[in-house]
Formats: sequence, C-alpha cells, structure tokens
Amino acid sequence: MRIRSEELAELSAIRTVNLAAFETVAEADLVDALRGQATPLISLVAEDGAAIVGHILFSPVMLDRHPDVQIMGLGPMAVVPPRQRQGIGSALVREGLDTCESVGAGAVVVVGHATYYPRFGFAPASRFGLSCQYAVPDDVFMVVELDPGALKGVAGTVRYHPAFDTV
Repeated sequence: MRIRSEELAELSAIRTVNLAAFETVAEADLVDALRGQATPLISLVAEDGAAIVGHILFSPVMLDRHPDVQIMGLGPMAVVPPRQRQGIGSALVREGLDTCESVGAGAVVVVGHATYYPRFGFAPASRFGLSCQYAVPDDVFMVVELDPGALKGVAGTVRYHPAFDTV
C-alpha cells in the first residue's frame, strides 16, 4: 500500500471510496466542493495495487481574530469497508499531518472519534482555548500542534470552509 497525493484521473474512484465509507452522499459531495473551492487543499489517497482504498482531505480553517495562524482541518477521511481496521486510516492521518506541516500549517483540528485521534497527538481543542463553530461535544473537537507553541496566546472559535455547512 502506498499513500500519495490524489491525481485528477482518480476523482471518480475517490468519490466511490467516500460513498462506500459513509451512509450518505454528504461527505463525497463535501470533498468535491472543497476540491473546487478551498486552498490550500491536501488530498491524499491510499493505493493498493491499482485500487484506491482510502482517502483523506485537509482544508484550511480560520481562527476568529487570528487570521495569521495557519490551521488545517482534517476531514473527511474514508476507507472502503472491507479494508477498515487494517491501518490504512492511520497511514493516511500520519502522512497527512506530515504534509500539513510541510506546507506551513501550525496545527490541525478534527471533529472525530474521541478514542481514535488521540493516538496521533490530538487533544481536546478546549485545552488550547479553541471552540468549534458547530455544536459538538468537547471530546470530539480536537487539535494537534504541528509546530509546538503555534497556538500559544491565541484562542477563539474555529470556522470551517462554508462548504461544510452542507454536511
């Protein structure tokens, strides 16, 4: 298996992965919308042989009153059901965080499973004075600093790209 950037010819395969992994088309539609509207965008695939078996997307988010703080939002992440729980999602997250760091992001936020993301260094965002624009439980809105101290002295509400309002 190999983790790499998506290629234009794979957009249909990536949509298929997201449709298989989620109960509705919302996440697949979100990926398509963000691809056309958000920059910078990090879109990685997990390729096994000739098949795309996983996908992860990172898009920029804004921190109220701190537009100079570069933060990316993780999500959606999808792995085809027959290949879940085989380390593909973990590989996507790790490579994605490395890629976010390489493009200058100081931190990454996620709304996700409270028991899954801490293994990658995520902690409740409230510990850093961050809140989510959406009404989500404290333990599922998390952040990881890619650049230690990147969030020091800043606080506020994290706002996702308007495309997220359709999910």
